[in-house]
Amino acid sequence: MRAPLRWSVVVLLGLLTGSCALGPDFSRPEVAEAGSFREGATGESIANLPWWQVFDDPVLQDLIRVALEENQDLQIATYRVEEAAAALGFTRAEQFPAFGIGAGAGRGETSNQVSGIPGTIANDFTVYANVSWEIDLWGRLRRSTESARAELLATEAARQGVTISLVAAVADLYFQLRDLDNRLDIARRTLASRQESLGIIQTRFAGGIVSELDVRQAEIEEATAAAAVPAFERSIVTVENALSVLLGRPPGPIARGAPLRSDKVPATAPAGLPAELLNRRPDVREAEELAHAQMARVGIAEALRLPTLTLTGAAGFESDEIDNLNESDANFWSIGGNLLGPLFEFGRNVRRVEVEKARTEQAILGYERTVLTAYQEVDDALAALRTGAEEFGARERQVASAQAAAVLSRARYDGGITSYLEVLDIERSLFTAELQASSILQQRYAALVQLYKALGGGWQE
Repeated sequence: MRAPLRWSVVVLLGLLTGSCALGPDFSRPEVAEAGSFREGATGESIANLPWWQVFDDPVLQDLIRVALEENQDLQIATYRVEEAAAALGFTRAEQFPAFGIGAGAGRGETSNQVSGIPGTIANDFTVYANVSWEIDLWGRLRRSTESARAELLATEAARQGVTISLVAAVADLYFQLRDLDNRLDIARRTLASRQESLGIIQTRFAGGIVSELDVRQAEIEEATAAAAVPAFERSIVTVENALSVLLGRPPGPIARGAPLRSDKVPATAPAGLPAELLNRRPDVREAEELAHAQMARVGIAEALRLPTLTLTGAAGFESDEIDNLNESDANFWSIGGNLLGPLFEFGRNVRRVEVEKARTEQAILGYERTVLTAYQEVDDALAALRTGAEEFGARERQVASAQAAAVLSRARYDGGITSYLEVLDIERSLFTAELQASSILQQRYAALVQLYKALGGGWQE
């Protein structure tokens, strides 16, 4: 190794080991931590269960698997991860020397005004290799790599967040669909019952037993149930189409699995400790990594206020005859360094640091808000799970009482004890109670989905 090259290597190693990275080092921001959730049972978090165990419906499980494979939003998020990974590799490469090779050929005549033999026509052939290396004196390149790596992790967390939202949306729409199926069945049964009652009332009216008012009241209730049927059918089509889009398919019918059952939804569920959310929730991890990436940019901005040192070197062969390029006396080499720094820019570099610091504060506050929102969503879902069970129990009792009252009022009407208005009022209450009970059951399923989503549950198989 030639002496100049040896000395350049020594200088480079010394500069690299002695350099420092400007700017603050990142640590997870401290957030007021809740000791436990207000609702929910103690024990290992339900989020530790894989989704196919929580949603025990083979049809729903198949729909979720299709969505994970075909949904366009999830595929876009995946490509964003690949983009961020490539950006990290691109940024990291700036820390290392850049090597190049080249070759040139030329022919020219010298000026009569230069020293040497005037008017000489000569060839110039060169073959060379060069190297350029910016020495990371102040850690700008390392901070850039640190920021890019944090952005990659944030993008990966964002993809996991899209996955969670996708699976939750598929499950939620599926449960809405099963609820609409149930309510459509209630409407059709009610319509058939009211059509039968209307026929009986019309026969009695023809025989002079009841008044025309009873007929008109029966027609009103029959039309009300008849209008509910197409309304629920329209809602079913709307939900099926929305679910098809999530599956990456054109609008179309959706397969059905098991009906909604109250015994499939617990009244409460273990949520674990609030501190677990910091590592489990993708949006919390994304906010943390974005804050990390932004804090690294403070170091980049501070380094831009100081000079940069770039070392260059070249070695090769040069001759006026191409056949002489391999001669020993045709070789040449050069080594140099450039130190370039800002002198006076009217405070632009200072303001750049201030901008990045302000953005860092925003990112930290955004992280804190995301954590608090995560706590809120878990508590809301736990409360919805518990109160939904209580409300559904009350609705079930209401339906049972309305059914018994409907039988009694019909018997009283047939016996001439009461008016048809009482029958209609109780049957109307029964119809409403059955629809509300079905809706509350669906809301209980939705609360389970929201809880699992809020906890950042195990959506990956």
